[in-house]
Amino acid sequence: MRMPRRGLVIQARTRWLLVGLALLFSLVLLMYLLECAPQTDGNGSLPGVVGENMGKEYYQALLQEQEEHYQNRAASLKRQIAQLKQELQEMSDKLKSLQEKKSPKVNGMNYQGTKEQTSNDLLEFLHSQIDKAEVSVGAKLPSEYGVIPFESFTSMKVFQLEMGLTRHPEEKPVRKDKRDELVEVIEAGLEVINNPDEEDGQDEDDGVGERQLYSENDFIEGYYRTERDKGTQYELFYKKMDGMEYRHVTLFRPFGPLMKVKSETVDISRSIINIIVPLAGRTEAFAQFMQNFRDVCIHQDKRVHLTVVYFGQDGLSEVKSILESVARETDFHNYTLVSLNEEFNRGRGLDMGARAWEKGEVLMFFCDVDVYFTAEFLNSCRLNAEPGKKVFYPVVFSLYNPAIVYANQDIPPPVEQQLVHKKDSGFWRDFGFGMTCQYRTDFLTVGGFDLQVKGWGGEDVHLYRKYLHGDLMVIRTPVPGLFHLWHEKHCADELTPEQYRMCIQSKAMNEASHSHLGMLVFRDEIETHLRKQAYRTNSEAVG
Repeated sequence: MRMPRRGLVIQARTRWLLVGLALLFSLVLLMYLLECAPQTDGNGSLPGVVGENMGKEYYQALLQEQEEHYQNRAASLKRQIAQLKQELQEMSDKLKSLQEKKSPKVNGMNYQGTKEQTSNDLLEFLHSQIDKAEVSVGAKLPSEYGVIPFESFTSMKVFQLEMGLTRHPEEKPVRKDKRDELVEVIEAGLEVINNPDEEDGQDEDDGVGERQLYSENDFIEGYYRTERDKGTQYELFYKKMDGMEYRHVTLFRPFGPLMKVKSETVDISRSIINIIVPLAGRTEAFAQFMQNFRDVCIHQDKRVHLTVVYFGQDGLSEVKSILESVARETDFHNYTLVSLNEEFNRGRGLDMGARAWEKGEVLMFFCDVDVYFTAEFLNSCRLNAEPGKKVFYPVVFSLYNPAIVYANQDIPPPVEQQLVHKKDSGFWRDFGFGMTCQYRTDFLTVGGFDLQVKGWGGEDVHLYRKYLHGDLMVIRTPVPGLFHLWHEKHCADELTPEQYRMCIQSKAMNEASHSHLGMLVFRDEIETHLRKQAYRTNSEAVG
């Protein structure tokens, strides 16, 4: 390799510096000898006597001392020169690398290879961002607050957890950048589906006819979340109107261009969901639950099994009667009633319901009697749980007390008309982990519920933490098709202090929105103001 011009200049200057130093030393030594030479006068010693011998020894010692000094100096300069050579070599290598990036040709070689290497390095970095993010495998997290929840969206609306004072639980994207982002993502997903790579392993209808193309109208729903130091993950689902197959596309934007992670076909046509409901008393609520079950599961979905785990004897016959009545009227017999003559324990009930299934692997939905769900939610349940890979923890939209929300009406509207995502009608129950979709083998592998937890609350958090501490991915997102209906809560004295605090907190959160609670707190002040206003109006009318 040719020495860079700068290196030659430095070497030449170093050589001239050494020559100059040598000449300067010779001159100084000569002047010193002339100045220090012994003076001869009439009384001086004659040549060959003692004075001459002393002068020679002195000069020899002086010359030896100076020689050693300059040998040391020369060695020091050699070390510095070697160090300079090394630094020059490093600078030359860096300069060559920089020139190769900027110049189309280096030493007659085409720069295309270097450009490809740079491109490969960039792709390697972007893929490393995907590997670091929680896209393909779950991350072990310290607590239930460590998970990064998804936000869900359709082509028209976004369902979001963090509302603040200006955002709403359900809203159309107002900001242009958010609208453009979601439109770009949906179109990118369509591009992946309609123009698949060989690695996607998609058959083109086995050579018969043309491949089915998807459009924006086939987009069903999506989820997205951002890891602030890595990028944004998108889970997209598409389906034809008359088909049962879903197309699932995962995209990741590593703070740069969107990158395809995978594209796959998800067939949920044979995916059975075992809906497990623990119950004690509350037969009226169960009758309402079964009405929704009849409409959604029996008439629409038709791929479910219902497991009811009933505690105690009081009300058991009524529950049996409700189930038998539904079975006669709809010819639906895919249900199991497990009776436990013991005190209610939600974790124990769900655990017994999971173990009562004897047909191998099955997707389970842990549900409560106060939960209202849609057929779309059941499909979301199927799409976001995968055995050995991920569990689904949807965030429920919890409805407020209808007597407060609809206080200006004579009676609250029917339940179906209350199912709206508004600030004054409900809130995303992001502190609740009781509603979940997971496969039976995953549930049994992590050890199920902590059956030592008695009474209300706590068992769901323990199970949730087990998944966070393991390798399975936890999908946490608000879903539009899952509602918790309001019902009056009673916090029993037998609860532990922690359970009682959670119960009171839940009771307060469930009652009404911030504004409605404020109206109740300041009701007397408002009524006083209205009376004063009425009195002033009447006085002005009389005057």
